[in-house]
Amino acid sequence: MSAFTHGSALQRLERNQENRPPRLRAAKAAADSQENVEPNPKPANRTVLGVLERNHQRKAGVAATNQALPGKPDDYGRGCADKGPARQPTFQVHVDEPDGACVQKRPSVERSSSSPLKATSALCRLPLATLDVRMDVSFDSPMDVDRSVHYEARPAVEVTDYADEIHTHLRDMELKCRPRAGYMKKQPDITNSMRAILVDWLVEVGEEYKLHNETLYLAVNYIDRFLSTMSVLRGKLQLVGTAAMLIASKFEEIYPPEVAEFVYITDDTYTKKQVLRMEHLILKVLSFELSAPTINQFLRRYFLTQPVSKKVENLSRLLGELSLIESDPFLKYLPSHTAAAAFVLANYTVTQGTWDQSLVDLTGYTLEDLMPCVHDLHQMYLSAAKHAQQSIREKYKSAKYSEVSLIEPPEDLCL
Repeated sequence: MSAFTHGSALQRLERNQENRPPRLRAAKAAADSQENVEPNPKPANRTVLGVLERNHQRKAGVAATNQALPGKPDDYGRGCADKGPARQPTFQVHVDEPDGACVQKRPSVERSSSSPLKATSALCRLPLATLDVRMDVSFDSPMDVDRSVHYEARPAVEVTDYADEIHTHLRDMELKCRPRAGYMKKQPDITNSMRAILVDWLVEVGEEYKLHNETLYLAVNYIDRFLSTMSVLRGKLQLVGTAAMLIASKFEEIYPPEVAEFVYITDDTYTKKQVLRMEHLILKVLSFELSAPTINQFLRRYFLTQPVSKKVENLSRLLGELSLIESDPFLKYLPSHTAAAAFVLANYTVTQGTWDQSLVDLTGYTLEDLMPCVHDLHQMYLSAAKHAQQSIREKYKSAKYSEVSLIEPPEDLCL
């Protein structure tokens, strides 16, 4: 190598050394100064992260605490962070001490003079002693749960402490969430029979996906409230029903069917995008007011206060769902009114019971108030077997509903 080349290399090396950080340059200088001096040089002392001190330990009181006590070793009162290691290893993994490890312990702890490190560890952290305390748990503790009792979620109307307030609230809300009674007269392209076919199809959808009865009632309420405001072509009526059932499922069910399922049940008549756009439109028209009182909710309230047989309960539910098929005349009645009338007719059909004063106090309706709706339900009940839509009667033929569809309606009402 020529002298010019060697000189240029040295200049570049010096410039590189100048560009290094000061810490690296100092380390390099220390290494060069110790070269050929000691065969086994000791590693240079490195700054390591110590234990983080608490704010109160940074005050002057720590210094007074760390002073040597009479008759004690000099390092007795020191915290763990104050005691530097005797020899710093070349590489050390720092492990954080647990909270309270550096707090000074009582001087009554026995220490071994032969092993200061062992004594220090004992002072830094003491094992927790087992508490031998016999607690009296005979008192009623809020955390004392009786495991033998099976707790089950109940509907809001079954909370007896607030049942009256909830019923009053539902009576107020049903006035705000009721559809217009004669809206079908203003629809240019759909009729009551088309609506009946749609509701009958929704009953089959609910049975196919094991949906709650409340979901069906909510979906029909959304459809009627939407059709009270918007004109719909007959080709889009099923799309309205599908989107309404989707909204009701999301509101009521724990695991609602996915949008693809609702597209599938329409035999791909509509796309997923169309269903979602109709869902958005219905929500805007309803102003997102989805918590509408239904016949099912009022029937549950009546059964809670006036216990009856399962046949009376299921027959009341059958009559309530049959009223969903016909918009005329049942849209002119409030859900609480129709529920009370269904209770009257079902109780009379099964037990020949009457409407006593306790039921008047419970519902707020007298028998005279209910008789127009009772007569309408009775006429529908008489013609139910010959109706074109039979999904509801097929549903209530199962043993789950006590086969109430097979009960013959009374010919005359003697209430």
